[in-house]
Amino acid sequence: MKQSKNLSFLMSDFSEQSKITFFDTGISAGFPSPADDFKESRISLDKELIKNPDATFFARVSGESMIGAGLEDNDLLIIDRSLEPTHNRIAVCYLDGEFTVKRLKVDGNCVWLQPENPNYKPIKITEESDFLIWGIVTNVIKAV
Repeated sequence: MKQSKNLSFLMSDFSEQSKITFFDTGISAGFPSPADDFKESRISLDKELIKNPDATFFARVSGESMIGAGLEDNDLLIIDRSLEPTHNRIAVCYLDGEFTVKRLKVDGNCVWLQPENPNYKPIKITEESDFLIWGIVTNVIKAV
């Protein structure tokens, strides 16, 4: 595990893919549906959430700059380093010696790291910035 002030990076162990019971029906958020309407099968979260295992990493969020995007302190991010960074994607970036997670805003030749919390200001990337887009966030796993 690699530790940064803002993110803790983790690798997945793909050697043993666990399969969890999956009820192949929608879960009603309104009136309950009859229990005999579901079909039970097995699901692998690795297969569902990870498209490029060799380029996939996990990191824990530290902080509140992305709460508007649903990324909260201690959430687990799934990051794919093989995806193309484009406008409006949420990215893990290395900026001036620190890792951070922000939404990419691309305006012509200008790149901004946009937080999703009004208490934080956007960060303009300049030629003087030590900057690298490390990977694209594809999923978030959170406790409820």
